[in-house]
Parts: sequence; C-alpha cells; structure tokens
Amino acid sequence: MTRNPTRVAPPRLALVLSAATLMVAANLYGAAVARADDGPSVPPGTEASASAPVEVDPNDPDLKLPEGATLTEPKVLDIKAIVEDKSGDERREDTNADVTFALQAEVLFGKDSAKLGAAAKARIAAIAGEIKTQNASKVRVFGFTDNLGSSAHGDVLSRQRANAVQAILGQELSDANITYEVRGYGEQFPIADNSTEAGRKKNRRVEITFPRTAN
Repeated sequence: MTRNPTRVAPPRLALVLSAATLMVAANLYGAAVARADDGPSVPPGTEASASAPVEVDPNDPDLKLPEGATLTEPKVLDIKAIVEDKSGDERREDTNADVTFALQAEVLFGKDSAKLGAAAKARIAAIAGEIKTQNASKVRVFGFTDNLGSSAHGDVLSRQRANAVQAILGQELSDANITYEVRGYGEQFPIADNSTEAGRKKNRRVEITFPRTAN
C-alpha cells in the first residue's frame, strides 16, 4: 500500500495561479551533505508568518486616523503562488521565502515502493535545474503518505522515498556546498481529505523545498 500525509498550512494570503507544469528533483552526491535529524522539524509552509519589516507610527498625522483611533499591530502577510498541472501530479508553490515542488508518489514510484521509475529522474533533474537557478545552499526533501495501513509503515516508506529523491538531486547538483535535510513524515501533514482516493493520492507525495534567492 502507498501512503502519504497532508500538511495543513496556517492562514495566509494565497494567490492561486492556474495550470502549468512542474518539475522535479532530489538528493545527495559526492561531498554534498545529507542530514536526517530525528527532531520535530516541520515542513515548509507551517512556520509563523514574517514580521513587519518597518515600524508604523500610530501618531503619524499623515495616517489621518479618527480622533481616539489606534492602529492594529502591523503584520506582513505571506504571498503564496501555486501552479499545478491539470493532472495534479505536480505542483509548485512560491512564497516570499521558499520554492516548493510537490510530486505525487505515483509519478515517482511503484505502489508501496521506494524505487524510482524510469521517468522520475528526468522530473527530478528539472527541479535540480531550478535549485541551481536559485543558487540554493540548503534543500529539504520530505516524504509523506496517506493514512492507509500502519503509521509505522508510512513513516518508513515516506523516509525511503525522500532518500531516493535526494540521491538523484545530489547526483544532478554535485555541489559540496549544498546541504540536505531529509525526513519522512508518514501520514502527518495531509494536504487533502484522506477519506477519498483522490485526496489520498495528493497526500502520497515527496516535496522538495529550497530558499528563494534569485529574483
């Protein structure tokens, strides 16, 4: 059985862009460092929103507040752009800080398997190209499953799949300055409803995330 969880991102301003096609990539090679800590690091998109870059003076006369009124605490809302292909097999998310590629497990692996299929390497290589464009020095590769079967099995399978993707990324990037964080979250952080097959399919995925550094 295949499994892959969904994450629930905190409220934020979202821009949803229409169809397009994603690309894919993942893992370690040569002197590149892969790190797989057992700590409770969370997937990107679940962190707190950024704080305001500048202070706002509530006493500034140019604000023209009514007498007795005050400003609320300033806050910068994250902007998220999502591009997903028509099949839903690939998705790209861009925020103010990060780029995330999500590939459904069926695109990369056979059922209940962590062995990459023939077409998977080309998809991962395309993502490696974007990592190079962004000149990223840290890449996170996270595996997820649906909620079918045991939680323990999902944890192992999701981690094995993340490792497989990371291995190809490392070969494609071949950069000793890049470090990798690799984790398997099993059925945690679902992004769709596990009560339907369509939802479970979305939850069975591998995500590759790296900082946005290029304009």
